[in-house]
Amino acid sequence: MERVASGLIAFRDKYMFWLNIPSVTVIDIVEIILIAFLLYSILVWIKNTRAWALFKGIIVIVVFVLIAALFQMNTILWLAGRLLNVGIIALAVIFQPELRKALDQLGRKKFLGVFSWDMDRAIKRFSERTAQELVKACFEMAKVKTGALIVVEKDIMLSEYERTGIPVDAIVSSQLLINIFEKNTPLHDGAVIVRRDRVVSATCYLPLSDNMELDKELGTRHRAAVGISEVSDSLTIIVSEETGAVSAAIGGEIKRGLDSGDLKRMLMELADAGYGESHWQKIKRRFGHVQTHVESHNE
Repeated sequence: MERVASGLIAFRDKYMFWLNIPSVTVIDIVEIILIAFLLYSILVWIKNTRAWALFKGIIVIVVFVLIAALFQMNTILWLAGRLLNVGIIALAVIFQPELRKALDQLGRKKFLGVFSWDMDRAIKRFSERTAQELVKACFEMAKVKTGALIVVEKDIMLSEYERTGIPVDAIVSSQLLINIFEKNTPLHDGAVIVRRDRVVSATCYLPLSDNMELDKELGTRHRAAVGISEVSDSLTIIVSEETGAVSAAIGGEIKRGLDSGDLKRMLMELADAGYGESHWQKIKRRFGHVQTHVESHNE
């Protein structure tokens, strides 16, 4: 074995002396893992904010500058160089809210959660009782045409929108939800955010969707439901005040005319998504979600 190793070393020194093979240490491997994790976190952050459209625009500009460099378009290269510093400052100003949110989430990050992966596999997002209470409340309100907007959180935290409302922090029950959305009460206007088995906040403001393909008959409540589903992976339930119809928005799409069975099935699918998965399976599923999101935007 030693003779083979020495022969390989001699061959390399004689015929491949020009090839510089760096030695890889444990520190190098750790650096690669950290950089990969950082790039993954940045991509997820871009995907979950309006920075995604900007990112595509930057790619177009970079390609344009590369073409200019290839054909030696000196005037364009000179302008690009002068505008680079100004562009970086402009990006920092435009995306100041998103950057502040990202730093805030970084400060709240539980880095020791890496040791609780197996525990996460055994926890559902919310119980079947919570799903039943949500369904019961929605269809009780639908009977009397009481408008309602309920956002059920999934993986992406909705703290930014939670802070726009009034803290509630109560166990989900049909009586509580019906009382919140009762007309002429202090909490009836706006959206309710549900995290796991608790109502965390009421009267929350949600972003309106600017999707021009939505039905023109849809009002502000429905557009807000679609809007929050475009910027997060949540499921939003809407009870129409005009017709009493129950709808749900998820992934930027709205499903109208649901019955109790449809809504219960959607809620349980949300509760069970990722249940029993390992941490690496969750990462793979999220990468798939990112790829699907990118393909849908390209279409």
